[in-house]
Amino acid sequence: MAHIPELPKKSAADVSYGIVKAAVSAAPVVGGPASELIGMVFGPPLERRRDEWFKRLSEAVNEIQASVAELSTEKLSENEVFVTTAIHATQIALRTHREEKLEALRNAVVNAPQAGAPDETLQQIFLNCVDTLTPMHLRILTVLHDPNFTVDGHKQAWPVRMEWKAAMQVLFELIPEMKGQREFYDLIFADLQQRGLLKPTSPHQMVAPGGALPPQTTDIGKRFLQFISRR
Repeated sequence: MAHIPELPKKSAADVSYGIVKAAVSAAPVVGGPASELIGMVFGPPLERRRDEWFKRLSEAVNEIQASVAELSTEKLSENEVFVTTAIHATQIALRTHREEKLEALRNAVVNAPQAGAPDETLQQIFLNCVDTLTPMHLRILTVLHDPNFTVDGHKQAWPVRMEWKAAMQVLFELIPEMKGQREFYDLIFADLQQRGLLKPTSPHQMVAPGGALPPQTTDIGKRFLQFISRR
């Protein structure tokens, strides 16, 4: 019997490239002078975003394989839920320049095939949240989830409080640029609550002296943050 040579194994870059190609090819194309004008204006930044995301995606695949040995590139490419999530994340990534969102999308791709990951429906809902929420939404949600969270990512104990304060006053200590923008943060709270990510409490509730702002996220909000965060 003739020897059949083994097919070369796909690398993380091969898998990432296939995902990117599938996502980009889904974009509509116009012809004629309009196409040339669009290419001149949007071509270079789109290519740059695509290339930068390609690098992130390749690193994400490598990280998955490093953390879960049995998830080979072949198995990843056959995992329809993972591929769908990665393609969806790619399409969103091409529409944003914000680092916070790109990091969240990259983390979602890494977490998608891991044990304990949300099911396919929740993964798509969470990606849609990343797509439509602003970085400030994500920042406030993260702060409200962990009362000891600080903007620079380090933990610190809350100072002892000698007086009653509204929850928003406590939040201002971590995000001072929100001061004096009540309509703005009320809108953000309403958005997060409408999506079921925050508990239906008022941002103006009072915190007892010596107390810290209790976690405000719902169970879905907690799972969302876990899905878009580094493990």
